[in-house]
Amino acid sequence: MKRNSNIMSLVTAAMIAALYVVLSFAVRLLGLDSGAIQVRVSEALTILPYFTPAAIPGLTIGCLLFNLLSGAAVLDVIFGTLATLAGAVGSRLIGKAAKKVGWMKYLVAVPPILANAFIVPWVLKTAYGLSDAYWYLVVTVGIGEIISCGVLGLMLMTALMPIRNVLFKKN
Repeated sequence: MKRNSNIMSLVTAAMIAALYVVLSFAVRLLGLDSGAIQVRVSEALTILPYFTPAAIPGLTIGCLLFNLLSGAAVLDVIFGTLATLAGAVGSRLIGKAAKKVGWMKYLVAVPPILANAFIVPWVLKTAYGLSDAYWYLVVTVGIGEIISCGVLGLMLMTALMPIRNVLFKKN
């Protein structure tokens, strides 16, 4: 039984990674991931650790693959991926706490918003030489993350709640 569970976790992580990459490239084609406020729709998936721990490696690998395949700077590949990992772990921890305090599930989007809002501006300045002030970038990246994780992510969480036991069942 444990082997089936491990295989299901691996498959779930791979599917989340693939979905993250596809959504990221789709957003790039639409031009939503550039400009003052960047909305990476794939960041909505950062609520998935609420449902399954397999989402943590899935999101991390998905972000890493997208950054590598899209030609991101080395610092972006490293620290952008670490920001996604930190956000995913934080979402999982809040998700576990929400089992005891139900209203906490609405905070599951906060860790990825904060991780990206504070790490990505440093990456933009350091790796890409943006001359904007760090705190200005914190605000603009934060707004994009609030849209992606806070609004779209929580909408996704609400949509998945009725079918969570089917999608994320344990073997």
